[in-house]
Amino acid sequence: MGSLSPIKEWAKLRPFSLAVKSQDVAYAWAELVDQVDSVAASLASQGIKSGEVLTCVGKNSLDMLLVYLACMELGVICAPVMPQTKLGFEAKLRVLYAKRVEVKVWCTPPNSSLMMYSNIELAPSCRDEYLVGYHLDKPASIIFTSGSTGVPKAVVHTSRQHLASAAGLLDKLLFTHGDIWLLSLPIYHVSGLAIVYRWLFSGATLKVASGDFQSDLSDVTHVSFVATQLQRAVENDILSGLTHVLLGGSHIPLSLCQEASNRGIETWVGYGMTEAASTVTVKLVDGSDSAGQVLNKRRVKLQGERIYIAGEILASGYYYQGKIEPLTHSGWFDTKDLGLWQNGGLRIIGRADNLFISGGENIHCEEIEAVLNQMPHVIQSIVVPVEDKDFGHRPVAVIQSELNINIADIERNLSTALVKFKWPIAYYEMPKYLYLNEIKISRLAVRQWTYQHRAQSNNL
Repeated sequence: MGSLSPIKEWAKLRPFSLAVKSQDVAYAWAELVDQVDSVAASLASQGIKSGEVLTCVGKNSLDMLLVYLACMELGVICAPVMPQTKLGFEAKLRVLYAKRVEVKVWCTPPNSSLMMYSNIELAPSCRDEYLVGYHLDKPASIIFTSGSTGVPKAVVHTSRQHLASAAGLLDKLLFTHGDIWLLSLPIYHVSGLAIVYRWLFSGATLKVASGDFQSDLSDVTHVSFVATQLQRAVENDILSGLTHVLLGGSHIPLSLCQEASNRGIETWVGYGMTEAASTVTVKLVDGSDSAGQVLNKRRVKLQGERIYIAGEILASGYYYQGKIEPLTHSGWFDTKDLGLWQNGGLRIIGRADNLFISGGENIHCEEIEAVLNQMPHVIQSIVVPVEDKDFGHRPVAVIQSELNINIADIERNLSTALVKFKWPIAYYEMPKYLYLNEIKISRLAVRQWTYQHRAQSNNL
């Protein structure tokens, strides 16, 4: 890609090839450029300039995509943000804008609780000229981390960094002209935004999901799923046309992936994070504990068991009120994850901050979760340490399950896989609000709920 933005490059190379489609609309690359130019002109006419931040609130839609691409053309930093409570939204605005800087927000659809902040509108028929500000090395996006272990941070990437991420993955996982990737994950999460850049890198086709599961899958070749979505697609026999599935989330059953493979579908899994513009390692699902081999344009090293990453995909830094604090001064980013090299790949042990000491013994929360997640009817689990006067800390499991938790069955399974001091001392059903509409469950939220629940139970 040169000085032109990706969409304008593809409009020159393949003006009449299908670029993007939604439930109601389809655009070739040349038509997409016209639409994006119109939105960019509309934003410019409202005073949005290169280098500024536009906060975009909402779920995926064609309009959201057009606004993101228009920001690229203008050199504006787009900060997609999930629809959330006013309190959570205001906390993010305080990170993005200094006190004397005008807050600029676009919402889709209009959000009544946030209308006081929404001051940007779209005029898709706008045909005014605008000053093109696109550059590969300008800050392009701000994605907030999930905050799974603490306060969310605002991570800044350039287009070059995002496209390097796409290039490395697509060296392994084939996605090219004629293929269609479903934009099923929100672009306010790095996994969703990575789909957009894989499309921009490859010149293939992007389909914006409508929410109708069967209709969305009807004509796509590539999709990013969690295991439960793949299970649903298999059970409902709506896999026709699919060739590649990139899986994320919790435990992935090998039998499920074998079923997909029998139908001609490759299932891939990997390891990644927001700061690395999504995927760092990847592999075809094979039942092993490895997260796969390190992709091109990334570097990984271990110090002890601590994982450090570097390379072209690493974010420019953390954004705070107009300033960007570099992730690292050494070139190596401390992921705070722990891992081992295993059979040529990287095996993830867990988070350094999820390690705790119980009776003098080290316990990894993820080790217990891996056993729980393989049990029948368990969808996912989170293990947190709670204080104990005899052992210092002991593990507690919070489980999302298809059936009521049966402690006797769980402990029968645990007895063959874990020494007894690693068994949880209590099992709780996970409240729905902790996992509904979430790609990644917040450990911090689970821990807070657990402490509150135990405190209330002790006071009864």
